[in-house]
Amino acid sequence: MVNAATNLDQLTVSTIRTLCMDAVQKANSGHPGAPMGLAPAAYVLFKRFLKHNPKNPAWIDRDRFVMSGGHVSSLLYSLLYLTGYGLELTDLKNFRQWGSRTPGHPELGDTPGVETTTGPLGQGIANAVGMAIAERHLAARFNMEDKELIDHHTYVMCGDGDLMEGVALEAISLAGHLGLGKLICIYDDNSITIEGTTDIAFTENVRAKFESQNWHVVTVEDGNNLEEIQKAIQAGKDAVARPTLVQIKTHIAYGSPSKQDTSDAHGAPLGAEEIKLVKQFYGVPADKDFYVPEDVLEHCRKALTYGKEFEQSWQDIFNAYKTEFPEHAAKFVDAISGFLTEGWDADIPQFSPEGGPIATRAASGQVLNAIADNLPALMGGSADLAPSNKTHISSSTDFQKNAWDGRNIRFGVREHAMGAIMSGMYLHPGIRPYGGTFLVFADYMRPAIRMASLMKLPLIYVFTHDSVAVGEDGPTHQPVEHLASLRAIPGLNVVRPADANETAQAWKQALKTVDSPTALILSRQKLPTLDVSQRDGEFQYGAYTLKNVVDPDIILIATGSEVHICVKAAQTLEKDHNIKTAVVSMPSWELFEKAPAPYKERILPSGVTKRMAVEAGISMGWEKYTGSEGKIIGIDKFGASAPGGTVLKEYGFFPENIVKNALDLLKS
Repeated sequence: MVNAATNLDQLTVSTIRTLCMDAVQKANSGHPGAPMGLAPAAYVLFKRFLKHNPKNPAWIDRDRFVMSGGHVSSLLYSLLYLTGYGLELTDLKNFRQWGSRTPGHPELGDTPGVETTTGPLGQGIANAVGMAIAERHLAARFNMEDKELIDHHTYVMCGDGDLMEGVALEAISLAGHLGLGKLICIYDDNSITIEGTTDIAFTENVRAKFESQNWHVVTVEDGNNLEEIQKAIQAGKDAVARPTLVQIKTHIAYGSPSKQDTSDAHGAPLGAEEIKLVKQFYGVPADKDFYVPEDVLEHCRKALTYGKEFEQSWQDIFNAYKTEFPEHAAKFVDAISGFLTEGWDADIPQFSPEGGPIATRAASGQVLNAIADNLPALMGGSADLAPSNKTHISSSTDFQKNAWDGRNIRFGVREHAMGAIMSGMYLHPGIRPYGGTFLVFADYMRPAIRMASLMKLPLIYVFTHDSVAVGEDGPTHQPVEHLASLRAIPGLNVVRPADANETAQAWKQALKTVDSPTALILSRQKLPTLDVSQRDGEFQYGAYTLKNVVDPDIILIATGSEVHICVKAAQTLEKDHNIKTAVVSMPSWELFEKAPAPYKERILPSGVTKRMAVEAGISMGWEKYTGSEGKIIGIDKFGASAPGGTVLKEYGFFPENIVKNALDLLKS
């Protein structure tokens, strides 16, 4: 049933608009135009559709709302303030200021009610797809007839810029394929970008594009018509077999005499005199900043009452569910708690040298499956490379349309969307996501990895084919700069295990980590299982002495497949040259940096200045561990097409060359 717009409705919309204008003006920074155009749609969504409880933003069955165009943050903050999420007017007045709860773009953890960090365009859409995937999967696992624990929608607001980004199209395509009917995208179609009107670069038929991607599309010609907006969103809710795009024709900076429908309104304050004119147009006091009529606040704060009722109704269902299905209820609580299921690591295999060489990607596949059998929350897939990445859960089916209980996601060749979707899946409690591709293609998903690290999400990226040892595929597929590139991302744990047992430890460490993502860097080629009988130290600290000697003359430091080369070189140095050589396996710089100082001194004694780092990647960064008297054997150029062993040898990664360089270093 359509609710007729009232004067209070219009006053509330005007209040939202003026709060956004005033916040941007006071900060002397921000984006007023889009919030002014989108305010009616946002109001209708929050007031008439959104199932949420402002007093408990973490309630599991709430509707999710993602502002993909993060520059529209003032609109989100105004709504959160008005509906009672705990923000105060002082927070809106501190918009974009140091230490405020209202940063320039929404940031997870800073503001109650913000579901994900957004700003880089397009990624919020992919985050929302991930949330919708999680909703469908958990519903398929746990819902019972007449007792549905998971039954909510994911709403995402986007603009023209979002839809120009490739990550958005990747995510839109997958969402349509999967039939995510509880996903509704509200598109702010205002035809303006920073540089001018959209037709300078964007003339496609958006409606036809979405329909071709198996989406339902509803168009609202007047973005100020609350009833038409309500009808459109309801039509989206009714289209249960497909995700919906609600295309709303809006006016950027609506009501501004000189800036409406111009790019000038996108990313700069309107100016004090212009704001007065806009307020006069809206019919609100022109001389009052951050003006909120009491009846508007009372009207919006009814969300607190409705929210309490929403959650209590759900709680009643859950209480009955616990009585009728106690085992399922326990598993549900276990899933959404975020804790690892008891016994999750009970069946992780141990590998022995007698078992023969094994690629770390293959070992990873065995470990993944051993964990998956005991950790139902583990869910993921690959960007069309599961047979190569070894990321398939053999005990589960595929996650597909109307078969949403499967745990294997076929992401398709969509690396960027895969990374951002994984973030959305995790942000919806109940799933521990992983995703795989070749290391060289980490570049395609780097923005999503960066955002996950910014949000401190413990995602697991499985990057295989880790060096020039990829071989015949050549330099296009041989990563050399990628390790350094990933290590440059603050908070990301990059782990390059040297053998199968280190790979098992890497998975355990990644899953026990709660505040940062992990990139597993795995080999295509088979590697021997290390003899750790002389080991000193622990994997969890990022580095340990694999071959320990007292007062070594030189320390060889390596990661991944190069550790084995260093072990052989150390044997030659000691046997043929009487040089005491320690070998350090350093799978993770990041974990090593977190280790206690005495431990780091034990592994890399400051008194031993002759150190050599060996890694099949660019040398940048290793200076920190080799010091001024050390040496680095790396690859500071692109690879070449040839058998992997040949490429490694031609680039100097063989024991005899390590020995030669070590001797030269000791003579210097």
